[in-house]
Amino acid sequence: MYSLRRFASRHSRAYETVYNASSPIILSTLRVINKLVGERLNTPITWLEAKVKGVLFDCKMCGNCVLSSTGMTCPMNCPKTIRNGPCGGVRENGNCEVNADMKCVWVDAWDGAQKMQHSREIELIQFAPNQQHQGSSAWIRLSKESANIKLQDIELEVKP
Repeated sequence: MYSLRRFASRHSRAYETVYNASSPIILSTLRVINKLVGERLNTPITWLEAKVKGVLFDCKMCGNCVLSSTGMTCPMNCPKTIRNGPCGGVRENGNCEVNADMKCVWVDAWDGAQKMQHSREIELIQFAPNQQHQGSSAWIRLSKESANIKLQDIELEVKP
């Protein structure tokens, strides 16, 4: 998993392109599935997300995904689970102070973000993950949130 996680950050621009192309399709499909069958497929969808993102990004399924902002590097892989940059204990060679054999997650995140189209998003402050989302699908949550936003936009257009 570690080598695939590092591969994702080294090729973050390609991953971003795939993400930008597939995200609307995935979210639209999930909205349709939710309308047709409700939440009955949430468990298999969450399982699929965990497998795909687990292999590609060593995802920890925090339910608060920020991969597109962090150079396609999951910040939850940081042994200290720091979501807003390195802890200050990064070794001279760029490795983690806790796990000397591991490249600092934030060194990879910064390098990956610099290759991406929206490289400045890494500078945005990330809030602590909502622990209630732990183990849940970020895809499902995002599809529901985007559906709610669209409904609010429609309501705003209808009101005089």
